Amino acid sequence: MNLPNMTRALAAWGANPPDWIKALVTACDRGSQGKVAERLGISTAVVNQVLGNSYKGRLDRVEQRVRGELMKETVSCPVLGPLSRRDCLDHQGRKFRPTNPLRVKLHQTCPTCPNREDACSNKD
Repeated sequence: MNLPNMTRALAAWGANPPDWIKALVTACDRGSQGKVAERLGISTAVVNQVLGNSYKGRLDRVEQRVRGELMKETVSCPVLGPLSRRDCLDHQGRKFRPTNPLRVKLHQTCPTCPNREDACSNKD
């Protein structure tokens, strides 16, 4: 692993950082913070701040993206079946456009789905 990323994460998160932080560090070591940010759909600044445990935003949202994109976590979508957590989050965040029956069904189902982003946190 790239010592600067790992050293920074260990200094910020302690000797045993969460598994998703380890996955984030590993991905940054394989490419760059910018490339990882692009994959996650967030800014490079957010990745940098998360590694340094100084991010002031919704850390749970970043964690869900890391788990879905980098750790390949899946959910069982009532509409689409098994899909990555990242894809689930992306569907939830899309602006509604009734361009096809699938989008309409997702728009109707996502707000009450147990996989929705705010289902556990109730912060939104």
